[in-house]
Amino acid sequence: MSKRWLALALAVAALRTPAADTCGGFPRLDVSTPRGMCAAVLADGFKFPRGIQPLPNGDLVVVDMRNWEPNRGSVWRLKLVDGRYQRDQLLNRLDRPNGIVLGPDGMLYVGLVHRVIRFHPDHPDKVEDVIGDLPGVGRHLLTTMRFDARGDLFVNVGSASDHCEGKDGKAPAPTQPCAEAEGPQALGVIRQYKMVQGKAVGWENYATGLRNSQAMAIHPVSGALWQADNARDFIQAAMPGLANDNELPHDELNLIQRGANYGWPYCYDDNRASPEYPHANCKPYALPKRLLPAHAAPLGMTFYTGDKFSAYKHSLIIGFHGYREHGHRLVAILPDRNGAPLGKMYELIGDWGPKDKQAMGAPVDVKQGADGYIYLVEDRTGRVVRLQADK
Repeated sequence: MSKRWLALALAVAALRTPAADTCGGFPRLDVSTPRGMCAAVLADGFKFPRGIQPLPNGDLVVVDMRNWEPNRGSVWRLKLVDGRYQRDQLLNRLDRPNGIVLGPDGMLYVGLVHRVIRFHPDHPDKVEDVIGDLPGVGRHLLTTMRFDARGDLFVNVGSASDHCEGKDGKAPAPTQPCAEAEGPQALGVIRQYKMVQGKAVGWENYATGLRNSQAMAIHPVSGALWQADNARDFIQAAMPGLANDNELPHDELNLIQRGANYGWPYCYDDNRASPEYPHANCKPYALPKRLLPAHAAPLGMTFYTGDKFSAYKHSLIIGFHGYREHGHRLVAILPDRNGAPLGKMYELIGDWGPKDKQAMGAPVDVKQGADGYIYLVEDRTGRVVRLQADK
């Protein structure tokens, strides 16, 4: 090769090098993605981001819980200016804010401990209470919600315990029911709130026996509610011979039916009796539609209806938050012939484990933007990420 062509080749290589480090003009996240996709870091520096809501105009609203201390959370609006997202704080001093959704009224609904509030993104000074009677106790006190097609609101009420253990770590006697899972004020349920002009006028326990329903999504065609349940921990403590719980029990993907009970804490996996309740009759409980990897910890999911990723049209996109082997990734479950998310599962973001200069990712909320791309927040490094076409 002549010196002239060598110089030209080196110049071209130099021009291409920065592109390999960018994705849509933003820093490229060092992860694996399917061919033709890349993950862009749109913003970082958040303390503990848990929720994201893309707005129709392209702005992003991010919920930052900050930490587990009360009244330290905030809500931020990110606006694209000259190729970079500028952030503006909308609300602060919130009690562990987590979920966020855009209501059919154009208002933003934010889930706090004990309550749900709403405000217009252009008028954050006018905050209204929507729900104020959530239990918010124990291990799973964070609030996530989804609107159904009629405008009513599904709200998760997580269990206070892992498997109904008391302060001494022991579960009730095998013949005794789990008090927190029973009755009209039961925990480990999904409530449905009847909404009238942005106010809750009544509620019911729509489904019960669900340990922690952080991940919920409404099917875009059927309108059905799907839920990914975070299964229990420490099952090995009651199962002699089981070295650890790395692969047991599985997390679950459930099709939520009104009035159904899904078995927590009495049963796990495909309705097997929990070791603390060896004589439990699991037949009456609703079976999961699919078992997910153990301790994947799904905390956010959405059905994909955009056109940017045609291979994944109507797939269920789930963020696996877990710190163990099956977590720290984003997956898509393809629809089956009936449109249910029961087809093959593909990895959209993988290899998000610890690397040189990069900590492990822990995705939480997952939403689709008006541009057809996938937006997510992850709370381990405080990043806002967009999965997009690799141009």
